[in-house]
Amino acid sequence: MLFLWIVFPIFIEYQRLLYMIKNWFKNIGPGTLIAAAFIGPGTVTLATIAGVNFGFNLLWAMVLSIFTTIILQEMAARLGIISQKGLSEVIREEIKIPFLKQFVTLLILAAIVVGNASYEAGNISGGVLGLETILGKSEFNIGAFSINNISLLVGVIAFVLLYIGNYKVLEKVLVTLVLIMSISFVITAIITKPNLSEIFKGTFIPSFPDNSLLIIIGLIGTTVVPYNLFLHASLVKERWKKKEDISFAKKDTIISIILGGLVSMAIMVSAAGIQTSTISNASDLAKGLAPLYGEFSKYFLSIGLFAAGITSAITAPLAAAYVAKGCLGWNVGLKSKQFRAVWIIVLALGVFFSSFGLKPIEIIKFAQVANGMLLPIIAGILLWIMNKKSVLGTYVNSKKQNVFGLIIVIGTVFLGLKGILKVFNML
Repeated sequence: MLFLWIVFPIFIEYQRLLYMIKNWFKNIGPGTLIAAAFIGPGTVTLATIAGVNFGFNLLWAMVLSIFTTIILQEMAARLGIISQKGLSEVIREEIKIPFLKQFVTLLILAAIVVGNASYEAGNISGGVLGLETILGKSEFNIGAFSINNISLLVGVIAFVLLYIGNYKVLEKVLVTLVLIMSISFVITAIITKPNLSEIFKGTFIPSFPDNSLLIIIGLIGTTVVPYNLFLHASLVKERWKKKEDISFAKKDTIISIILGGLVSMAIMVSAAGIQTSTISNASDLAKGLAPLYGEFSKYFLSIGLFAAGITSAITAPLAAAYVAKGCLGWNVGLKSKQFRAVWIIVLALGVFFSSFGLKPIEIIKFAQVANGMLLPIIAGILLWIMNKKSVLGTYVNSKKQNVFGLIIVIGTVFLGLKGILKVFNML
């Protein structure tokens, strides 16, 4: 009898916990894909550099970027659910001045479609670096050219998942990859046995060490990503159809982006465990951690890097296809020829440049300038649309949301300007 008195409450609590976990997974989705999109090889590399060079001192910048991203992405998600349209579609409908509409449409296409095509090689290469740290390099030669086999493998995986054209399948795979990525990087951070008081200090007390300003701006810039606003608005309408679902979307956005931000912070903490400035990317970090903290740290970090690369390799072509669909007025689904053609081109270019180890420098520079211009413009247009009752009815922004939104728009001007100046080597 006593046994039952002890076991039964434990069993009830266990069932309740299982129900909470099941319910959480049931309502999580598009937000996780957004986290998957912004935690790419670029974010991983920058977080690594921040941790190696500045220790825990810049963790607060990630907290700020998380807060900023949540505000913008919540707006995009709310817009997608209420209008049941993508952001590019709404922009095309709401801007009435022909010249301005054409300019913004071309800028969006240039920044997102061309940009994601040029960045895709980096996404695939990030996934490749993760696998190569574990498996070693695998290449075959055709004449004077060496082709990376692992790049082809990553490309094939991304192609299969996108070609299936089923949102639920894509969502489950990406949620799983994000969880793998999160666990990998967090375990790596724990292995380094960081000083918790120093972590709290770096997280909640802003500091500006010498030569840290560009890194701070970069950490925020890699999290607040223009194409994620378009991707989020398009994804939520695949998942949710009713106005009542806004609360689910909000929770999904907050939880997922915080989770993504914690991943970036875990990378910074891991990198801070190595007191050297010779490490410039996550692959170097994986190799550098091994002699200090054992081979397991290398494997965990490498798995995380692979997950970061392949999730971005999937979401970037997907975002490009959604943007093209909205900008060009295509009334088509995920399995349509036009939709598939866009993401296939983006993915194929990424695989090509990654396999041969090429960098389309001029295209990348063009995309960076376009993205630098796009970020403040889209942030401003999004804030304008979020106050239009003709689009959102009673779900327009509150005064508090507008204040935060305005501050963010001003901030994006600096982020965009930094990106453009960097292209022209003026920073």
